[in-house]
Amino acid sequence: MASGYGLHGGPGRCFPFWQEVLACYVVNSDAEDSSGTGRKKCGPALEDYYECLHHKKEAARVKTLQAAYRKAESLGGAREDAPTAGQIRSLGLLGKEEDTKKVTRSS
Repeated sequence: MASGYGLHGGPGRCFPFWQEVLACYVVNSDAEDSSGTGRKKCGPALEDYYECLHHKKEAARVKTLQAAYRKAESLGGAREDAPTAGQIRSLGLLGKEEDTKKVTRSS
């Protein structure tokens, strides 16, 4: 929230990022230096803060993943390297009731 408070009271979700930006500016700026070196050094912290506010990188990632998923679906339903039922059983996910009974009897 712009006020600094979250929806349910307390600090907002991006407040820690804002604190990092302010701390970076305090540490990297001088009263005599007006060249903006603090701004250059604090770029990554400011970028993190903007990402927290607007989620633009996250949205771009989601869009890319959705496009790849749709492309994979359109090329064909079955995967070439999909595991068989026997391989899944060997992982202990299906059909291992007998082995479980053996282990519980012996203990």
